[in-house]
Amino acid sequence: MAYALITGASKGIGKAIAEELAARKIDLLLVARSQDLLQQAADELAKKYAVKTAFLAIDLAEANAGQKVFDWCSAQNFNINILVNNAGYGLSGSFGKQTLTNNLDMLQVNMLVPVTLTQLFLPQLLAQPQAYILNTASSAAYQAVPGLGLYAASKAFLLSFSRALHQELRNTSVSVTAVSPGATDTDFVVRAQVGPKALKAASQVNMSPQAVAKIAVKAMLRKKPEVITGAINKATAFLTWLLPKGLVEKTAMKIYQ
Repeated sequence: MAYALITGASKGIGKAIAEELAARKIDLLLVARSQDLLQQAADELAKKYAVKTAFLAIDLAEANAGQKVFDWCSAQNFNINILVNNAGYGLSGSFGKQTLTNNLDMLQVNMLVPVTLTQLFLPQLLAQPQAYILNTASSAAYQAVPGLGLYAASKAFLLSFSRALHQELRNTSVSVTAVSPGATDTDFVVRAQVGPKALKAASQVNMSPQAVAKIAVKAMLRKKPEVITGAINKATAFLTWLLPKGLVEKTAMKIYQ
């Protein structure tokens, strides 16, 4: 019996992806920080879609978190054929505003945990007749974003890693997809503590987590290397490639400073 393992699955895009997969009768392993929210999501999805669910409450910023998730799956004899590296968050403001601990914790969740889980689960995924890795990047991955710089850099890393791995595994049973959402109606802006200008800009183009999840899962199952959600986000990514980098970065800084 194979499961889909989803990090950041208690709410937002992660929970919406879990529901998309549950609707396809895929059993779920849910990972996030909140025990209560995970319990609620696991019970809700199991009842609504008649799938098996299990969950692990863990802060992925803690040391060796990826290894602990893998060890939990091994101890429970959970076999996975879908790995969704969705957990992630941002910190807004100038780089020097944050403490070193805060910055390193974010990099751990956004970069090191996805790499660790991919490395540890890859042999198991390769043994499946068909397996998938879905990584949640961001539309911020396509440019430097002053005021959200380290977050954008971490998502650029995840996007680049995903595309490279997609090519490396193209002749295997494992397909790798990166989804890059733009502004989405989640708690991201709350945890990132973005200012009023960014909140106003986001409110004008917000997508629902359900809409993002539907696009993401569809692209994953079609084995696409990359998908940007929403026409506006696609157009913005193209413009950031077309326009001078300095102009794009100055515009972004006005929003996030």
